[in-house]
Amino acid sequence: MDLAGKKVGFALTGSHCTLAKVIPTMEKLVGAGADVYPIISKSVQENDTRFGTAKEWRKEVVEITGNQPITTIPEAEPIGPQKLFDILVVAPCTGNTLAKIANGITDTPVTMAVKAQLRNSRPVVLAVATNDALGNNGKNIGMILNTPHIYFVPLGQDNPIGKPNSLVARMDLIVDTARYALEGKQLQPVIIEYKGV
Repeated sequence: MDLAGKKVGFALTGSHCTLAKVIPTMEKLVGAGADVYPIISKSVQENDTRFGTAKEWRKEVVEITGNQPITTIPEAEPIGPQKLFDILVVAPCTGNTLAKIANGITDTPVTMAVKAQLRNSRPVVLAVATNDALGNNGKNIGMILNTPHIYFVPLGQDNPIGKPNSLVARMDLIVDTARYALEGKQLQPVIIEYKGV
């Protein structure tokens, strides 16, 4: 699927250690001719960490996309009624966000964006990064795998010995997953050997 001219919502959530791996995907989407609209969770908006400051992340996504980010629930709500996006990517998608999506909780700009996108049966791509994917969040992944219009970026265990419950998506496969999702297909295989990309 050609991404030129597609309107892509791109939501960042608080897996701060993963943000640097996700930002290049925004550049790839823009380079492919997509119009990319950032959505930033409260955690990314407000928290400075050893991986970067909130101000730096915001500045970078604006420079890449040319668009100011959606940062509140009221700003995200029109995504549904106005059919703003052809596809919505949540990357990284934390375990907290994953659990809220699975259970219909809409209390952040990102979860509102997902709800609004799904209201029109439009595709949502999740690039998971969570330490409890094979623990408490396992049931939520199972629920979402069976939810129409939601697609997973292929994911695997990033540290099976040190963090046996952790799964991280191959962030370099976000664009390919989005292309498949726009055709109503899941990029396969979903569960892969994670090689740290």
